[in-house]
Order: sequence, then C-alpha cells, then structure tokens
Amino acid sequence: MKKSKIFIACDSKNLSRIKEIIAKTQTSKIKIGYKFGLEFLNSKKGRDFILNLKNKITFGDYKLADIPNTCASAIKAVNDLKFDYLTIHISSGLEALKAAKKVSGKTKLIGVTILTSLDNKSLKEIGFSKKVEKIVLQQARLAKKAKLDAIVCSAKEVKIVKKVFKKEIITPGIRFNAKSNDQKRVLTPKEAYKNGSDWLVIGRPITKGNISNNLKNLISHLN
Repeated sequence: MKKSKIFIACDSKNLSRIKEIIAKTQTSKIKIGYKFGLEFLNSKKGRDFILNLKNKITFGDYKLADIPNTCASAIKAVNDLKFDYLTIHISSGLEALKAAKKVSGKTKLIGVTILTSLDNKSLKEIGFSKKVEKIVLQQARLAKKAKLDAIVCSAKEVKIVKKVFKKEIITPGIRFNAKSNDQKRVLTPKEAYKNGSDWLVIGRPITKGNISNNLKNLISHLN
C-alpha cells in the first residue's frame, strides 16, 4: 500500500518551535516533508537553519510572482539551500515560469494556482470575471506548457487539474473538520486523497497544541 504523503507547514519564525515540530513528527507510517513559508524564510535564523537541515524533504514556499528575470534570479539566490520543492505563482505568466524552470536544477518547481483562501466572491473583488474552476484549469494548462514539476491547488480542483496536468498535485486547505479558519476551499485528508492529491499540506491541525497527538490522530484518520 502506498504511503500517504504530508507536507507539514512550519509557519513560525520561532526556531525552537520549528525544531519541536520536526522532532515530534518523525514517523515511518506516512511520508513527511516540511514546508517553510515566508515568515520563517525571512526570519533572521531561517536561512541558516534550512542550510543545515539534513535528510529531510524540504519545500520552500516562496510563492514567487514577478517578472521573468527576477523570478529566475531569486531561484538562483536560494539554490544553495537545496530545496526539494519551491513555489512560483502561475499568474506570473508563461515566460516567468519558463525562466524559473530553466534555473531550478534538481529542485522541483511547483506552480501555485488560485490560493485556497480565495473563493469566487474574492476573485470578483480582485477583478476576475471567471469562476475559480475555470481559472485553475487554465493555470494547469499553463503549468504543463512551462513543464513545471508539480501544482498546488485546492483539493476541490484536483480532478479538474488532473485532466490536463499529469505530474504531482499538492493540496493545502486541509482540515480534519468543518472549522476552516482563513481558508475557503477546504476538504478533509481522506476526501483530498480520494480526489487524487499526491501530497497534502497541513499546518495548524498538526502544529497547534499537542503535535504528537495531532499526528497520531491524522494517521488514524487516514486508516
């Protein structure tokens, strides 16, 4: 049986807390990686910590969104950190995606679709006339064209994305129950895997409170 794969979101600038999260989430029952967001990556000790973190699957969640040259230069600037995965917004455009992919080396470049904190109402406020599903489908086509290695999307859009994108699909917005916090498009871990997610990104449901117990609850939820 294939192991479930989880990226644990290390969303803190507290180095002791990050170390605790990693120490308390070692298990052979599921495959674990660690996602580091802007809060930690921009902290004083964040870069050095990543540089010295060994034998872990690492995910640099930079969500780059800029002109092609800047995106490529930013990836070159963090190549020494040897991330396994790194994110760029697909909305940066095809040329930026291609430029980033060209310099990403062994790091898998992940295209980020519409954030899971947004819904159709939010998109309308921004100025989009299309609904979430149609935009995500178009972004998946663009990711394929740019030869990206993976896509981040809501678990609710995985089936749509899989129609055009055949590589890894990573899904945030995962909750064990109906409490969604600041996320809008959410599903449970079982629902996400059923839809075809390869990796789930889970933060607060694991890292808030008793980490070891939360992880045990997740593993039992998946069985």
